[in-house]
Amino acid sequence: MDPQLITTLGDELYEALMQGKVVESLTDRYPEITITDAYAIQQRMNARRVEQGERIIGKKIGVTSQAVMKMLGVDQPDFGMLTDAMVYNEGEAVPFDRLIQPKAEGEIAFLLKRDLTGPGITAADVLAATEAVLACFEIVDSRIRDWKIKIQDTVADNASCGVFVLGDRLVDPRAVDLYTCGMVLEKNGEVVVTGSGAATMGSPLTAVAWLANTLGAMGVTLKAGEVILSGALGAMVPVARGDNLRVTIGGIGGCSVRFV
Repeated sequence: MDPQLITTLGDELYEALMQGKVVESLTDRYPEITITDAYAIQQRMNARRVEQGERIIGKKIGVTSQAVMKMLGVDQPDFGMLTDAMVYNEGEAVPFDRLIQPKAEGEIAFLLKRDLTGPGITAADVLAATEAVLACFEIVDSRIRDWKIKIQDTVADNASCGVFVLGDRLVDPRAVDLYTCGMVLEKNGEVVVTGSGAATMGSPLTAVAWLANTLGAMGVTLKAGEVILSGALGAMVPVARGDNLRVTIGGIGGCSVRFV
């Protein structure tokens, strides 16, 4: 794809983010777009955010379940960047007006205590490099109209990340079985989704290792102090203004968020 077009589309997505508006599907307009093009567009979109003072504080992994991979016609996950302007803490209210068409996912977040540089990173390496895990919400949000996305659309759009909410309990990852841990997600007091660690590429550790190796091949390191969102433990839940959500993950704890 022409470099100028990549810049134009990255700017278009950035402006959509800032203005709370949607754009038409990139793959409908440019069927030739590749995943490599899409990551270049994402890079431009996030560069605009950094230029305006945001700071990259971590990464997110998306498309980690077999069901979503099949839906998007791919055989591996994707990733996006997390900035300090995207993070909320346990129980904080998220202004609904900063989102467009949000959905919530219950996830396990990893806080790294040492760098991870692929390739060659294993699940055991991830475990050794992790300071703590905690329950979290990723509030996914698409700047593409009506979530009409293929994998290139979501990659370009920073892996459809909106904001994220971190729980307030840090747990030693060696003290919990990240494969079997169960998740319960409640919306306005009603259980709407259940899941487990195994839904995330078999284990969240596997997902983080995949990210370290994928980024390592691009010359990018997962750095000590970064937060890594490892992928959804169950289905996405649409949210609206006024909703209250809570996720509870066995052995790790909970996280709550409300939309105002």
